[in-house]
Amino acid sequence: MRVMLKATMDTEKTNEVIRGGKLQQLMQETMERLKPEAAYFTTSGGDRTCYLVFDLQDSSRLPVIAEPLFLNLGAKIEVSPVMNPEDLQKGLAQLG
Repeated sequence: MRVMLKATMDTEKTNEVIRGGKLQQLMQETMERLKPEAAYFTTSGGDRTCYLVFDLQDSSRLPVIAEPLFLNLGAKIEVSPVMNPEDLQKGLAQLG
């Protein structure tokens, strides 16, 4: 299932990770683990935020995905199912 993960990072914890030179490594490991079809880095509500769209094949993978972000960045995580235009068309066609 295609999902979008929104990770809103705690400023102080993320500052420590940046000062320690570890943010690039952490994000690279996250990208390798998820292989997202899209990744965006921005701010939301004044906090560093990333949006990752990827295929979540099994919900049991959520701890492996979220825990490094919780532990290292004090992140608040939201995971939501999402559709691309083709998925939307397929779903609407089933309304019949």
